Amino acid sequence: MKNRLPVITVTMNPALDKTVTVEQLVHGGLNRIKELRTDAGGKGINVAKVLKHFSLDVAAAGLYAGYQGQILLAKLKSLGIQSLLLEAEGETRTNLKVIDEQTKQTTELNEPGFSADRDILEQFTAQFEAEAANASFVVLGGSLPPGVPPDFYKSLIEIANARGTKTILDADGEAFSHGIEAAPFAVKPNIHELESLFGQTFTSEEEIVSAARTLIDKGIQYVAVSMGAKGSIILGKNEAVRAIPFPITPLSTVGAGDSMVAAMVYCFLHGKTLEDTARWTSAAGTVTASKPGTQVCTLEEVQAKLSAVQISHI
Repeated sequence: MKNRLPVITVTMNPALDKTVTVEQLVHGGLNRIKELRTDAGGKGINVAKVLKHFSLDVAAAGLYAGYQGQILLAKLKSLGIQSLLLEAEGETRTNLKVIDEQTKQTTELNEPGFSADRDILEQFTAQFEAEAANASFVVLGGSLPPGVPPDFYKSLIEIANARGTKTILDADGEAFSHGIEAAPFAVKPNIHELESLFGQTFTSEEEIVSAARTLIDKGIQYVAVSMGAKGSIILGKNEAVRAIPFPITPLSTVGAGDSMVAAMVYCFLHGKTLEDTARWTSAAGTVTASKPGTQVCTLEEVQAKLSAVQISHI
């Protein structure tokens, strides 16, 4: 394990995140932009950005396409993140985030992304088989672009498992439901994704824990359920920990869940307890939610807030 790259993140449907700030969003009217920034985006890439802030070696795998994809590669290079992205046909999507200064709310407009054909998926799978053997952790995150079968993450998890590489899955819908069948090392659904998986609404912590235990019974080692401002619950085989975050003025939820995933990886690599992991993930997600647009937490910011997270055992 000593010669392994600690982390590879997989983003099959990356994006250029364009964040614009307006004084007050006027629906159906003219909006003048006060500030604009463009960042490399997509769940796996957001995780990679946080891990880079945490001083971990990380490589970003997945697909990119077109002129926008070239900009995305340049952004990754400027961040010092190694790229393993393969070029597909079409154009990388742009996701627009509109920040309303008056309400402090962020409105998101996300494009569907390019279509991935069979040839590029076969190329990616072959590359993944080779690279996964050299990683301690693989993070699989976000939506699958058109053309990618819904059980694609499941196939990648099976490949990683066969090579002794731990995986963390953060997806929703069919990509999530298929993926868990391969028993990834850990998953991080938000409460809505967990409810969708089980087809019911949870009204108590006990119901959430019970549902998460069902996933543990499938061979998944850790389940972290994020619940926005209400905090999170993280479970291992023998314990469940509840984390209640410190109060903030949320400016954007973009990247908050990805920051939690990055903190999970950091904690697993450093052998931290489940209680510590709950504290770190909560602090990371909350700090990121307090930042505008697609900005993410730093290691120093997270460490400074660890003691402010309330922890209890369920």
